[in-house]
Amino acid sequence: MNRILMLVVLILLVLYLGIGLMLYFFQEGLLFFPQKLPKTYSFSFDEPFEEMEILTESDVLLHGLLFQTENTKGLIFYLHGNAGALDSWGEVAPTYTSLGYDVFLLDYPGYGKSEGKISSQAQLFKAVQDAYNEVKKRYQEDQIIVLGYSIGTGLAAYLAANNHPKKLILQAPYYSLVNLIRRKVPIIPSFLIRYPLETHRYLKDCTMPVVLFHGAKDSLIPVEHSERLQMEFKKGDTLIILPNQEHNGITDHPDYKDHLIALLP
Repeated sequence: MNRILMLVVLILLVLYLGIGLMLYFFQEGLLFFPQKLPKTYSFSFDEPFEEMEILTESDVLLHGLLFQTENTKGLIFYLHGNAGALDSWGEVAPTYTSLGYDVFLLDYPGYGKSEGKISSQAQLFKAVQDAYNEVKKRYQEDQIIVLGYSIGTGLAAYLAANNHPKKLILQAPYYSLVNLIRRKVPIIPSFLIRYPLETHRYLKDCTMPVVLFHGAKDSLIPVEHSERLQMEFKKGDTLIILPNQEHNGITDHPDYKDHLIALLP
């Protein structure tokens, strides 16, 4: 009986280790869901736009879209969620161009027309920074507002903490990706998560005003994450909870648009 029990325990241990190794080495496939677009793909939007190519220090060509307005008040540097590509994410631009702001959206490595693939947190941070450096050739940094949505919030917070944009806006942020994953799957050890994306730590180094938006009915990243992030707020930072809002579609919430008018004068 003891031998059978030991055998069962051994099998379970081997399975656990096997799952852990798969999680560690194939993590990108569980976190990122890029949509590839051919280089010949032709974007179609109602707003005028320009395609931008950014050559990173590692010689990877990233792709972005720049929507411009007349007499611009500044630039929204937009970091999108973990799925899709700019053919769909570009639809958010009119929300901000209608308020007089240009909008730059970046496709991460392996997304849309961007080359390469995501291979580490450091590489992803560097790609976002390279794109930011390119945009700074056109805009003064005190004109740039960094905005991140969902998985893009950790990237946006890191970028803002290591630069000096005018403002940071986060839609549906997580306290950290480690915290989010372990709350959903507690048996996963923290050290196996190669993309910790510690938003709470980055916010401590953000000197610019920070505004968080979160849907009250977000089941993917519960509003408690933003409420915990409030603990890292300095004077003047704000959390706005949108009633009856789920994870997707924050940009279309009428209260969000009303708040933007005040935030983006």
